[in-house]
Amino acid sequence: MAFERVPELYAAPNERAELLEKIKDMPSVDLSARQLCDLELLMNGGFAPLTGFLGEADYNGVVEEMRLASGALWPIPITLDVTEKVSETLTLGEQIVLRDPEGVPLAVMDVEEMFTPNKAKEAEMVYGADDMAHPAVRYLHNQTGNVYVGGAITGIDEPVHYDYRQHRYTPNDLRRMFHKWGWRRVVAFQTRNPLHRAHVELTVRAAQQTEANLLIHPVVGMTKPGDVDHFTRVRCYEAVMRHYPDQTTAMALLHLAMRMAGPREALWHALIRKNHGCTHFVVGRDHAGPGKNSQGEDFYGPYDAQELVTKHADEIGIEMVPFQAMVYVQERAQYVPINEVAENETKLNISGTELRRRLREGLEIDEWFSYPDVVAELRKTHPPRDKQGFTLFFTGLSGSGKSTIANAVMVKLLEAGGRPVTLLDGDLVRKNLSSELSFSKEHRDLNILRIGYVASEITKNGGIAICAPIAPYTSTRSQVRDMIEPLGGFLEIHVATSLEVCEGRDRKGLYAKARAGLIKEFTGIDDPYETPDNPELVIDTVDMTPDEAAHKILLKLESMGLLSARTH
Repeated sequence: MAFERVPELYAAPNERAELLEKIKDMPSVDLSARQLCDLELLMNGGFAPLTGFLGEADYNGVVEEMRLASGALWPIPITLDVTEKVSETLTLGEQIVLRDPEGVPLAVMDVEEMFTPNKAKEAEMVYGADDMAHPAVRYLHNQTGNVYVGGAITGIDEPVHYDYRQHRYTPNDLRRMFHKWGWRRVVAFQTRNPLHRAHVELTVRAAQQTEANLLIHPVVGMTKPGDVDHFTRVRCYEAVMRHYPDQTTAMALLHLAMRMAGPREALWHALIRKNHGCTHFVVGRDHAGPGKNSQGEDFYGPYDAQELVTKHADEIGIEMVPFQAMVYVQERAQYVPINEVAENETKLNISGTELRRRLREGLEIDEWFSYPDVVAELRKTHPPRDKQGFTLFFTGLSGSGKSTIANAVMVKLLEAGGRPVTLLDGDLVRKNLSSELSFSKEHRDLNILRIGYVASEITKNGGIAICAPIAPYTSTRSQVRDMIEPLGGFLEIHVATSLEVCEGRDRKGLYAKARAGLIKEFTGIDDPYETPDNPELVIDTVDMTPDEAAHKILLKLESMGLLSARTH
């Protein structure tokens, strides 16, 4: 008996040849990283019953009630966002080509609708709060286009992955394998972090409890900013898999762009695993939680996700396996669900924060917590803090003293040695990297993002990047931070010299020209400077010499562990 297939959205072979000929005359849209993840799961059936990016009725239904217009349960809006500028090039009723960043055509889309979403409402309903501390809300406001394009898609080719091909399976690939192996009951475990002993114990218990085979199904698309990169994680997963029984456990990678939407995300993950042929799905404590909100409280309750999945248990087509957090009980020398620990027993646990501290400082990580081969993989990509790359991002008005302080810091860091140092001064970047750009808001933002990208590459490769642009807009600075923080250290330094002082200095005569109307949209005169909310350092050059300011920055770097105490 053949296995039951999930519907895919790929063109038939004869239709594909016709499409490849037709797309030569079609307008196209280049997809972002998140859109690529979404498109792949649309085409291969991971997002069934969706047949394309959501139109307005489906979108509103999902946002407000977690249901498509058909009534089908679906908790996360899957949308194709574009800028107003791109939307003006599209016509309702036409077809467009969806391409990857290299220009490879992946799918054809019918432009059935274009609409402007209420992003604040989307944030409140989907993520529980319009709070920029939530990574998906920050992405929604800072990186998502203001126009959503809805319509059916026809797949041409699946996106190419050059990494870990031996672990990549479509929903129908897995269904075929389960059928071949005789796996009638399969419990899936979702993870975006490396697996340690507690996870192994939890998953083994879940398999035993459900009398099912176990699928370790980690996400390798977009996860939470700051998460361990997927290359390191997969090497950790491969190490952990050696500790599971070969015949009853398998691993497959899921190219999903997570939203960290807590309860809704758990429900979404369950539906996706159902499409992949699983019969059971583990939902643990604080499933897909993004951490603390701007008030310092958790976005979601610890078991909100379990409650929401339970509420819809009758229609999701997959059975939830709820689990408490697992802790190591010293007296028993084993892991136990936290609700089964007696008051007189000693609970041991290492939080993610504590694990990162121990990796950062080169401290011992106990074998009761993790396997030595997993720790060894983590140490390869998590060197001690004072060996990691970092970025110093200065922001402030023209004439505030950013470049002077940046130069002073650069010299002191070069004097100390140990890591290459690169200064990305605003004027020099304008001359060498962004000479074709104007001083419009759009182009100033683009210039800052270019600086951020270069700094991220320097940081990723263990160097020090010193950036000294004006960077007047909060959202753009936030994008730069999100770009760099997962790769190393990041310090935002607000050089808070007042407008009056900056204008009094005016060595280049720019303020005088702006006052005379010769320079338009000049920051501080006829264009705003948005003061940073929570910079790592605030410096006012009125009461501080460049040398003193540089010393203050070095002390801050030392306190963050990014410099050794002997640097200055």
